[in-house]
Amino acid sequence: MKKITRQKHTIDAQDKVLGIIATDIATLLRGKNKVEFEPNLDCGDVVEVKNIDKLRFSGKKLDQKKYFHYSGYPGGLKEKTMGEVYDKNPAEVLQRAVREMLPPIKFRKEMLKRLIIQ
Repeated sequence: MKKITRQKHTIDAQDKVLGIIATDIATLLRGKNKVEFEPNLDCGDVVEVKNIDKLRFSGKKLDQKKYFHYSGYPGGLKEKTMGEVYDKNPAEVLQRAVREMLPPIKFRKEMLKRLIIQ
C-alpha cells in the first residue's frame, strides 16, 4: 500500500473568475496533478482559499443562475439566485461549484472536507 502525502495549497481568489478557480481546486482535491494518481484512490491535497468575498463572475450569473432545493413534499421546490446565496454566504457558491466538478464517487465528501474556505 502506498503512503499518501498531502500538501497544502493556498489560493488567492481575489479578482479570479469562479469557474476557473473551481476547476483548479477540483484538480488539486482529486490529486490529478500528481504522478501517482489513481482514480480509485483518494490521493488529493489540502486546498485553502482566501479572499472569497472578492470573486469575479462572468456574464449575468448573479442574476440568472438559480440554485434549487427540494424538501421532498409536494410544492416543496425552493429556488434562489446565485446573487442571493453569494450575499448570504460567499463560501457556499464556491463549495457548490467545486462539488459539482468532482466526480460522484464514494469519497467525494472526504475530498470536500479538505477544502478550507476563509
